Amino acid sequence: MSHHPEVKWAERADKVYLTVQLTDAKDADVKLDPEGVFNFSAKAGSDNQLFELKLELNDKVNVEESKINIGLRSIFCILEKAEPKWWNKLLRGGKPPHYVKVDWDKWVDEDEDTPTGPEDMDMGGMGGMDFSNFGGMGGMGGMEGLQGLGGMGGMGGMEEFEDSDDEGEEAKSGEKKEETQAPAHATEEAKTEEQTAVKSDK
Repeated sequence: MSHHPEVKWAERADKVYLTVQLTDAKDADVKLDPEGVFNFSAKAGSDNQLFELKLELNDKVNVEESKINIGLRSIFCILEKAEPKWWNKLLRGGKPPHYVKVDWDKWVDEDEDTPTGPEDMDMGGMGGMDFSNFGGMGGMGGMEGLQGLGGMGGMGGMEEFEDSDDEGEEAKSGEKKEETQAPAHATEEAKTEEQTAVKSDK
């Protein structure tokens, strides 16, 4: 028996933000139809429970321009609308199911909408993956790419950490520092070593 993951949504005039809340999703299969049908399935949890979702969106979407980012805690999608207009609801028909909720963190009223905003940076700086690249992957076709994306959440921080170590080493060896400042403790260590070196030369 499959379960439904929680879904949060918000919209702008030209796009819909959809977040599927599912930690450590495995074998994720995401499909988006131009008619506005969003299908999702993945396994999660220690017992690999199956989570499935089918949403009939309020209107048509532009699959080629839509993007997705599969992270460690959630699957975040930016769905481009086929026609820029406010939907005022996510799904066709009546009352949405209990697991579909408004994403108040991203919500903006129609009269407050601006053409550009920081919300487009929610793809974690990766730009996301295009639905057209793996629209019908069936859980397999693009899995290498998906696993790479899933692990990149922690990688960004690690690279920055390694960079700061390198900068510290450069400061110690007396070479010219990069544009980014080295940590204060590394600079102090460098000064101490330079003073020691001068004394030993004398």
